[in-house]
Amino acid sequence: MNLTSNKINDLYNKIYNQYNCHLKQYNVKMPKLYLKGNYTLNSLVLIYLYSKVGQIVSKQELTDFLRTMGFEVNDVQQARHLAQQSGWYILSGTRGDYECKQLGIKSGEYMLKTIEKPYPSYKKLKRTDSLNANSWDELKKIYNYRCVTCGSKENEPNFLYPSSSTMLQKGHKDPSQPLTLENTIPQCQFCNRASRDYFVFDNKGRVEKISDPRFVLKSKKEVQLAMLKLLISNNYEEAKKIINNLYKEH
Repeated sequence: MNLTSNKINDLYNKIYNQYNCHLKQYNVKMPKLYLKGNYTLNSLVLIYLYSKVGQIVSKQELTDFLRTMGFEVNDVQQARHLAQQSGWYILSGTRGDYECKQLGIKSGEYMLKTIEKPYPSYKKLKRTDSLNANSWDELKKIYNYRCVTCGSKENEPNFLYPSSSTMLQKGHKDPSQPLTLENTIPQCQFCNRASRDYFVFDNKGRVEKISDPRFVLKSKKEVQLAMLKLLISNNYEEAKKIINNLYKEH
């Protein structure tokens, strides 16, 4: 699918108007259309998904579209980032959103469900970054310039991906809280991406808690049922109320 410049501008303006009406109040982030005179990847991905709102779009389809716009891309991550990091209601089959099975969205496929509501698990809290360059470098120094999760050293071959040089990124210990010095650990680009805001880490990079309950959906059915049984047994009265309310609604 090719989009002309006029069509891109028109779609962007429609998204922007809807954003102001429905999403700005939730601190959803609106991508800029241009940067230094060129279209941004985030804006183009959002525009393309909006042009097919409610329809399934494959990663390959997005990749082909971006290439027609002059971007040489192989692994399009913008759709995932627009949901979890910016708040747009974009479903991902790879991420395993609970609605995907019902809608038939498979791994490697996306759908912009609506632009009238934010992504369900998006945190209204602004995830601000209060670390300046000096404090970030001091934090990396404490960890000997290594990824707290896999141990790979900055600017050296990554332990998990030896053909790639390790780049340390600011990882959240608790993804629901701002990126402060006390809430930051250094993670390589691969470990930071893999956690996908699912977990709460301690200072040594060990998982303490689950941050995003959808992670349980990636487990075997026996584990999911065991988790449900555990939650009900620990919160019986609350679970009973929820079940009774569901029966009333239906």
